Amino acid sequence: MKLRKMEIVSLILAIASFGVAYWVYPQLPERVASHWNAAGQVNGYMGRFWGAYLMPVVMLGCWILFIVIPRVDPKRENIDKFRKHFERFILMFFLFLGYIYGLTVAWNLGRRFEFSIWLAPAFAVLFWMIGAMVARAEPNWSIGIRTPWTLSSVTVWQKTHVLGGKLFKAAAVISLAGIFFPRYAIWFVLAPVLGTALFLVVYSYVEFRKESR
Repeated sequence: MKLRKMEIVSLILAIASFGVAYWVYPQLPERVASHWNAAGQVNGYMGRFWGAYLMPVVMLGCWILFIVIPRVDPKRENIDKFRKHFERFILMFFLFLGYIYGLTVAWNLGRRFEFSIWLAPAFAVLFWMIGAMVARAEPNWSIGIRTPWTLSSVTVWQKTHVLGGKLFKAAAVISLAGIFFPRYAIWFVLAPVLGTALFLVVYSYVEFRKESR
């Protein structure tokens, strides 16, 4: 199986995360902070081994998933039509995971900062890339806004994804605004993206009903 350039780059990032884990493992505390609440306070811990290696394992698992999906999807020829945007999203997704991992490691090595403020711009960039990909996604079974109604109608798929691209980019802008409201930054991230997802499900249903009539 021949790997594409972006697949190789993302694999390198995943392997590099294992290198980071190996390097920081002896320096981490026995109980590694792994979860922060909306106020930016630690409310979850895990053992040192998984604190160091969980994210690299997740990255490697995601890499395998992203390799398999475009090759086994029954409509993989449609994925190829927006493959460039899909690969850009993959790269950004791995950079996002690496960034989160870096923040977690830094915190557990003694650095202190407003975790939610540093998360906001990362989510903003990720949502923007999702919007760029979604707006160009062609009908398939694996990638995009897959509701029973988008999968049943090409027209509904296209309308939902064009609108979805715009809404995810709007969610990105709102998420970025969380930088200026540290106490509520997590809600600037969660509220718009959850609202977008719910709205698009309803929208696809309404459009399908219109088409059926």
